[in-house]
Amino acid sequence: MSTTRTTTPPSAPPSALNISRVLATAARVLRQLRHDPRTIALMLLVPCLMLLLLRYVFDGSPRVFDNIGASLLGIFPLITMFLVTSIATLRERTSGTLERLLAMPLGKGDLIAGYALAFGAIAIVQSALATGLAVWFLGLDVVGSPWLLLLVALLDALLGTALGLFVSAFAASEFQAVQFMPAVIFPQLLLCGLFTARHNMHPVLEGISDALPMSYAVDGMNEVLMHADMTTAFVRDVLIVTGCALLVLALGAATLRRRTA
Repeated sequence: MSTTRTTTPPSAPPSALNISRVLATAARVLRQLRHDPRTIALMLLVPCLMLLLLRYVFDGSPRVFDNIGASLLGIFPLITMFLVTSIATLRERTSGTLERLLAMPLGKGDLIAGYALAFGAIAIVQSALATGLAVWFLGLDVVGSPWLLLLVALLDALLGTALGLFVSAFAASEFQAVQFMPAVIFPQLLLCGLFTARHNMHPVLEGISDALPMSYAVDGMNEVLMHADMTTAFVRDVLIVTGCALLVLALGAATLRRRTA
């Protein structure tokens, strides 16, 4: 008497991304954000308000706004996306939502990619609003294409999203998540070349700044500010910022925890 043995096809490896699950995660996050108008206002309006304030702080010195406005056009979205993403992800973990999601056939990579996709969609709107306001309403004098400016602003916002997802794994409360800002963002802000050229810094600090992604975000903005054509340095800066964002997203997926200890 023979028996028939049935085999089930092997499932996809945990590291493989499932597009349908990624899209479902992104749609869930966007639905939640739709019911949180204050968070949406923080992400979309605060960078625009900061640029507007900055423009009229230097109302008597418009060249100062031209010199630092492009850099801040990338820095403001990075900071706001870092804050919102780190707190939103931590809230999912502390509420138990993350643990329930990961108990389903949903990999960490799917979850991180879904979050990145959802916040990336908002980052597109955020960057477009801030860039349009700075260039066409506040008179930011840009030699290069505003579309290249928008590209760098978008990549900076995605980098802030990736950093927020990553640091949320190491925070046990929303207060701790906010405390990561001076540890992760402020050193980059001081060393990125916004306040003084990086080659004028102490050699040790210049070497550290060469390893920080915000430095290349600022450099990319300055390339658009000063050159009409796409330069080799601009392409390098864009690739470095993109690579850093992808690397931090991968680290975020690797360090993501189901619950807060």
